[in-house]
Amino acid sequence: MLRVMPIAMASLLSHITSLSLPLKPQLCLFSQSANPTRTLSFSCSSYSSAISQNPDPSNSFSGDIGSYLSCSMPHKRLKVAVLLSGGVDSSVALRLLHAAGHSCTAFYLKIWFQEGFENFWSECPWEEDLNYAKAVCNQVDIPLEVVHLTDEYWNNVVSYIIEEYRCGRTPNPDVLCNTRIKFGVFMDAISSMEFDYVASGHYAKVVHASADQMDKDSALELSQDMVKDQTYFLSHLSQDQLKRLIFPLGCLSKDKVRKLATEFDLPNKERKDSQGICFLGKIRFSDFIGRHIGEKEGVILEAETGDFLGKHRGFWFYTIGQRQGLRLPGGPWYVVEKDVKNNVVFVSRNYFSVDKRRRLFRVGSLKWLQGLPPNQISQLECKVRHGPRFCNCTLIVEHGEDGNEDVAVVHLSEDDQGLAAGQFAAFYQGRTCLGSGVILESWDDQGFPVCAKALENARMEDKSLLGKPWLHIF
Repeated sequence: MLRVMPIAMASLLSHITSLSLPLKPQLCLFSQSANPTRTLSFSCSSYSSAISQNPDPSNSFSGDIGSYLSCSMPHKRLKVAVLLSGGVDSSVALRLLHAAGHSCTAFYLKIWFQEGFENFWSECPWEEDLNYAKAVCNQVDIPLEVVHLTDEYWNNVVSYIIEEYRCGRTPNPDVLCNTRIKFGVFMDAISSMEFDYVASGHYAKVVHASADQMDKDSALELSQDMVKDQTYFLSHLSQDQLKRLIFPLGCLSKDKVRKLATEFDLPNKERKDSQGICFLGKIRFSDFIGRHIGEKEGVILEAETGDFLGKHRGFWFYTIGQRQGLRLPGGPWYVVEKDVKNNVVFVSRNYFSVDKRRRLFRVGSLKWLQGLPPNQISQLECKVRHGPRFCNCTLIVEHGEDGNEDVAVVHLSEDDQGLAAGQFAAFYQGRTCLGSGVILESWDDQGFPVCAKALENARMEDKSLLGKPWLHIF
């Protein structure tokens, strides 16, 4: 059953305004303003579903479902808003909450469609997802709402990503989508509907305080599946957001989720997991960036010698540690630094040599899930990207003065060659995620050394002279 439901949005404008500020306001400021007449709309879209649906709404489960419900609050009867994407993970999460006895309403977020890219697909990019979501809900007669958040997504996520790349940094869209849209704008939008919790198919675990200790903080903990774990993408949430969340898959492995999809006979049980950036769909990221930032020819220089190696279409197409797509002979080559002002990309074949250490970096835009940590913590683990790899670290907080933000200095116990400004660093103590921040450009002398000649060549106004043999006689 697909329904239409209007929602009061009295406080939405101020919320969007606060969320739309850049994470690093001291760098490359830009303006994002909300439309004062804009409200979120819930509506039905016309489409036909060719997906087979289980005709039996009861859809009995052959195994012991109770053993899978430990992260679904089975001992309570709750009203839960469930984010449903049409994929296997969110569909299983919905069915687990339904099996636990909760009153569920599913919400499909229509967040991305840009007319300029319609030639990249042969069908509506969200239609198949929505058809699967509807089929999953029809199995157990759960209502499904479609929420149009295209404008909000553009203002709060996509515009920020474009400006970050324009400034030479590498943002993480999935972290921003969770913080600003799924559990930001959307969560505020349904606040008047009196849901007890919002749920999704994320691989993470939220531990809430008991009913007699509601003033205590909730904790974000690692899921059972360390490969699929998504706490990194959730590490920049606030405590207020965390308190309202349930992640039914936090106690399960991906194999068990697939098994449950088969047991529930979900219409999408054989569907592959989605890959890549959350909003792009079938669009290549380079095409997306090229459309919005454009192209500007620049040069590629060897970091150790300053030698001219080739040309590129714009520094914003490259990120630190990148190997693929350089198309340079004699490699492998790695991107090691970028000169944003002069549109120069520095590369090296010695990126992983022992003298090119990156064990220290600085983090700003800090957000802690459970209050401020001590000024110095020596027994932490850190993630600088999604995946199962952790690194031991020490964190020292430098408190900002005169209204400046706090900055953390992070010392890693081992080298990490893939650190890039704009990415998030998430911090853990045991299985608990403490919070995260954004990696800043400021490096110490342990950063990759670019030689003086390379820096000099990067500043040349007429770079067409680079690589000319006669230059080397001077």
